[in-house]
Amino acid sequence: TPTATHYEYARKALQHGKHVVVEKAFAGNAGEAVELRDLAQRRRRKLSVFQNRRWDSDFMAVRRVVDDGVLGRIVEANLGFLRFDPNLSPKSHKEVPSSGSGIVKDLGPHVIDQALVLFGMPDAVFADVGVTRERSRVDDYFDILMIYDDKRVHVKGGCFFRQPLPEYSVFGTEGCFIKTRSDVQERQLDRGVGPGDEHYGLESGNDAGFLYTGVSGDAEVERISSPRGNYMAFYEGVCASIVDDRPEPVTATEGIRVMRIIDAAMQSHEQRCAVVPRGA
Repeated sequence: TPTATHYEYARKALQHGKHVVVEKAFAGNAGEAVELRDLAQRRRRKLSVFQNRRWDSDFMAVRRVVDDGVLGRIVEANLGFLRFDPNLSPKSHKEVPSSGSGIVKDLGPHVIDQALVLFGMPDAVFADVGVTRERSRVDDYFDILMIYDDKRVHVKGGCFFRQPLPEYSVFGTEGCFIKTRSDVQERQLDRGVGPGDEHYGLESGNDAGFLYTGVSGDAEVERISSPRGNYMAFYEGVCASIVDDRPEPVTATEGIRVMRIIDAAMQSHEQRCAVVPRGA
């Protein structure tokens, strides 16, 4: 449902004793998200946020490289959701100003959540949010700098990137990894190709990422293929959380942290200064 309804609908469902999965963005702001988490805990219901992009093949490849430690200490990373779509959305709720409209709450949760999965909460946030499309009444561009004591992470989204740079780039003291955003699951599902198909979630070999290593001389280059994308893992996690009382695949607290970053980013843009996000 439209983002502006997430808090109200999720609250009512929890009050009626239902387990709930909420689409991103989790709520209108972090305060609403905290209320939902606390209500779910009081009602002893499961509450999860649909951050399905954790199971994109491209991000899974990036996460594997970072976790393997082959890049050494990470000093900079860039995560983008860059599209070419200058037209206003036919979904009016996306274009009318509200607590849930705008690209920061539409595409922002994808890359913010991915950055938090990789690196945790930053020390501060500095953001630029803009309007680039003609007749747009909501934000359709963002560049958010997440500041850590030992690294800088950019998350970015926009509508005028016909030929975007690789949307994942991670730089460390011993190498870097460059990867296009190339997960095929959304396109396959649009065509009716389901998770049971043997080709589901498999990227083309041409979309393999490039791993550059070596601290002196010519860099060693290795092509890194992505694992199979698997949105079903989210639903399997929801099932296990309900049936076996395991943690949700994306917890409400993790959803709150994304909203903390979004709140800090909007405050940073308005005040033109770095903002320390509140804890989750």
